[in-house]
Amino acid sequence: MAERIKTYREFYQFYLTEHSKTGTRIFHFIGTLLVFFVIGYVISSGKERFLWYIPIFGYGFAWFSHAVIERNKPATFKYPLWSLISDFRLFFELLIGKQKFIMSDNKPQNP
Repeated sequence: MAERIKTYREFYQFYLTEHSKTGTRIFHFIGTLLVFFVIGYVISSGKERFLWYIPIFGYGFAWFSHAVIERNKPATFKYPLWSLISDFRLFFELLIGKQKFIMSDNKPQNP
């Protein structure tokens, strides 16, 4: 059995290798963006009943990309909190250009 990752820094390096394909990064980005849209809509409209869309968009897009594009098992099952934090971190790093959607050598950039 593989040893558990002990630090978030190590985990994020692992996370980036598990999200190395362009399609996976795009699907994660869209899913997280939709999560923010739902939160904004709920805040502006007061319609809390739409909150149940958050896990559907957040996990649905991500898990689809892992199954179909990346062909690996999401880290969410073993490291749920670090995975959630990393999903948002990757989203913002893609947004500001620190990470790229298209990677020429299929290796993640250093965090």
